Amino acid sequence: MSEKKLLPVHPGEILFEDFLKPTNMSAKELATALKVSGDEITAIINGEKRIEANIALRLARFFGTSEEVWMNLQSRYDLDVAKDSLKEAIEREVLPFKV
Repeated sequence: MSEKKLLPVHPGEILFEDFLKPTNMSAKELATALKVSGDEITAIINGEKRIEANIALRLARFFGTSEEVWMNLQSRYDLDVAKDSLKEAIEREVLPFKV
């Protein structure tokens, strides 16, 4: 049986599916509330832009979450993407340290 790997989920997808969709809020409405550009929020939702600290702080304040929630989602996504693209090469190139 072959192992199916789930694709990494961009935090923008979580923002859209778990926060905007249930409240019927548009990207533009969220951007206005956060005092950032609509293009920036749209790019995050579309997975084209990372959630940086500035946005994480604003999202946390607005939605009543911690900043770490947003930063951890982004870090997890970044790590999953890196693993997918680099794991085999790193396993070939880097030997584990032996004491």
